[in-house]
Amino acid sequence: MNGKTCATSDVAKAWNRIDWNKAEAYVKKLQMRIVKAHQQGRTGKVKSLQWLLTHSFYGRALAVKRVTSNKGKKTAGVDKILWSTPKLKYEAILSLKRRGYKPLPLKRVYIPKKNGKMRPLSIPCMKDRAMQTLYKFALEPIAEITADPNSYGFRAKRCVQDAIEQCFTCLNKRKSPKWVLEGDIKGCFDNISHEWILDNIPMDKDILRKWLKSGYIETGRLFPTDLGSPQGSSISPTICNMVLDGLEVKLKEKYYKRTIGGKPYSPKVNFIRYADDFIVTGESKELLENGVLPIIRDFLSERGLELSEEKTVITHIEDGFDFLGSNIRWYKDKLLTKPSKKNYKAIISKIREIIKKNPSMKQEDLIRKLNPVIRGWVNFQKYNVSSQAFERFDFDVWRCLWQWCKRRHPKKSHKWIAKKYFRQVGKRSWTFSVKTLDSFELHLIYATDTNIIRWLKTKSEATPFDEKFTEYFEDRDTERMFREINGRKKLNALYKAQKGICPHCGEVITVERGFRIHSEIGADFKEKKMLLHAECHRALYYLKNTDEPALVTQGL
Repeated sequence: MNGKTCATSDVAKAWNRIDWNKAEAYVKKLQMRIVKAHQQGRTGKVKSLQWLLTHSFYGRALAVKRVTSNKGKKTAGVDKILWSTPKLKYEAILSLKRRGYKPLPLKRVYIPKKNGKMRPLSIPCMKDRAMQTLYKFALEPIAEITADPNSYGFRAKRCVQDAIEQCFTCLNKRKSPKWVLEGDIKGCFDNISHEWILDNIPMDKDILRKWLKSGYIETGRLFPTDLGSPQGSSISPTICNMVLDGLEVKLKEKYYKRTIGGKPYSPKVNFIRYADDFIVTGESKELLENGVLPIIRDFLSERGLELSEEKTVITHIEDGFDFLGSNIRWYKDKLLTKPSKKNYKAIISKIREIIKKNPSMKQEDLIRKLNPVIRGWVNFQKYNVSSQAFERFDFDVWRCLWQWCKRRHPKKSHKWIAKKYFRQVGKRSWTFSVKTLDSFELHLIYATDTNIIRWLKTKSEATPFDEKFTEYFEDRDTERMFREINGRKKLNALYKAQKGICPHCGEVITVERGFRIHSEIGADFKEKKMLLHAECHRALYYLKNTDEPALVTQGL
């Protein structure tokens, strides 16, 4: 692979003609070469490959695609510019140049936190977001191979469930540590030292300095940014991870298994981090208070950070602790991970709010509004011991819906209401269901219909940017898909018939990207079913410039 691959004469002349599979492959190949050069200690080669990636057509195109297809694509920065058409997107690719680049100030907004306080969020303009995403492509491979083994937040092919599974691995045996330090860093993104970032983050220093010093606009005034890597920036999570990497290694250097007086001794110190939330296990409360905490405080102070004293607590495993939406606790003779009470209350409150705010909405529209919310929470919690929580969840949702139905028909009998809104589906006699205009039965998703399965944890040393782990991640993705569709005959048959490929985009179907069953009416008026990515389903279902959707969806 060389610079000729992205020569001006070879690239597409319009947004809709770009070969995205080729773009993904080009960027991935360069990222793998960066990792290989870094492992060989060839610093100059790493810099030249980073330069090649950030100046390539495919790198810039992919950066524009990322910022115009995510949730923030309709949120403008201070310049109020959005890239909403293919022409604007293609012009944006050509505008991403290092020479003469000057980022605009950030737009400051505030979002509510769980504790009632407000969290500052800084929104860059579209061009700055794309530039940050582009340089993130070049920085992320190095961030991955230098990361702490048990860091899971904002990392490729890692997620919350990996962190929960690692907690279970460290705490599930009788001889496992019984004390846990729950740590939380005070205003992590907002207080990181700029000097430390500029001295230690291996990327273009001029571009990095411009981002850090761009300032933000609030109430029409420009304020300087002297600290932190602002939340809302594409590259901030990667920088934050690199700032905190090294803490696990520091703890392992201090507390490792050794022999004292001829007997093996282990302080049982384990470190698990997700973004700026972390836990540390230990054999005693005194060890965590007097040994581990001072090391953490010294490590953070070098980077301009400090612990939040109100959120940093030491807990015995029999009392249990909440971590990333799960409650981890020792019950008599075994360790269980269950949905936390806070997490459960949050989802029920969200469901209740949706139902109460839409008293006159059609049943079909309400189901379509609730199903994605229910599906998201169930898919998040199905790897925990969630059977009881799922039963309670279905009952609480049913109770909210029953009240919604009664308010709509105050003069009708309960029997009439039940017959109108609920149907017998399989063994379930109270299924909130409606027949749509195209004679399709639309059902509400029920949590108890989802099987509880064990999470398949990613190896700590594995990274998708290292060529030797390519086969491992391919096998892992395939195994996860088969575990996900196990016992679901229709899904299994479609997945095998398509050889795991989405017929719309030609890319592999994975659990991370989501999938849907579709029914398409062909020219012969016969129904053809297929398995597509969730985003491919949306792209086909909501076809532009058509009066009606081309596909009939069948929710999973």
